[in-house]
Amino acid sequence: MRHIPYSVLDLAIVTEGSTLAEAIERSRDLAVHAEEYGYKRFWMAEHHNMENIASSATSVLLGHVAEATNSIRVGSGGVMLPNHSPLIIAEQFGTLATMYPNRIDLGLGRAPGTDQTTANAIREDRMQEVQKFPQNVIQLQKYLSAENREEQVQAIPGTGTEVPLYILGSSTDSAHLAAELGLPYVFASHFAPQQLMAAVEIYRKRFKPSKQLNEPYVMPCVNIIASDTDEEAEYLSTSMKQMFMGVVTGNRKPMPAPVDDMGPIWNMHLKYAVQQMLACTFIGSKDTISKELNDFLERTDADELMVASYIYDHQQRLKSHRMLSEIMTTVTA
Repeated sequence: MRHIPYSVLDLAIVTEGSTLAEAIERSRDLAVHAEEYGYKRFWMAEHHNMENIASSATSVLLGHVAEATNSIRVGSGGVMLPNHSPLIIAEQFGTLATMYPNRIDLGLGRAPGTDQTTANAIREDRMQEVQKFPQNVIQLQKYLSAENREEQVQAIPGTGTEVPLYILGSSTDSAHLAAELGLPYVFASHFAPQQLMAAVEIYRKRFKPSKQLNEPYVMPCVNIIASDTDEEAEYLSTSMKQMFMGVVTGNRKPMPAPVDDMGPIWNMHLKYAVQQMLACTFIGSKDTISKELNDFLERTDADELMVASYIYDHQQRLKSHRMLSEIMTTVTA
């Protein structure tokens, strides 16, 4: 019987009728409350050209969050490394680590975080950088190390900060890389759950100890919508389901308000597609979520739980995160 840490993944979701500035301030407020509720980390994800997500300049927002908090770890979940030069990311996160020592995490993904047209606008040679992702992770790690002080090219700030790296993934490819480099592995089961168990098995079997990590460390991400009753939570979840419909159809409009009935909004094809994406989603009262989540944690043997919560009303979102913190004091894996 053991308790595990629990953390927040946030995208600075823009809701229907609100502004980008309001979305950013809601993220900052959520981080303040997450710290109060005992969450270990508050991570934000890089996305581009999406009306419903305001976290494109991820490192800038992380500084905004870190400034408002005191102890919670703040990081990226993740930075899409092929979009950037490893040196620039080392400088950005090295600066954050210099300003907020021992609180900064750097999660790395290889997906574009956007559509193909926008990905090409970000970086024309992006596909070449995708192929170099493993080498670029190693180079980034080197820039952040104390050993890099003897090199001609240094990240200033950055060298010697030893910002911990995390590999993000939604397939078995990322599992091989995380295992080979001996880095913690964060799986995007909150939207791509199909290969979760296969990827985790590969990662644990092939893991090689590293300077950063002696043993495998698995962090699956799930969606949580908690409320006083199952019925209320199901009602609140209709905003998330509409948002994921937008992922399927390419309509990335701001997240809409909840509705009483999804029937008129989606067809069977869309409903099935959304349900497939949301297979690792827990909706309901504390009792309902506690039972289902405990089963999930036993099945995955997770070392830490990362949680996304897509709820239209900010106060209801805070309430859901508070309720999960109460659940996690009793859930064991």
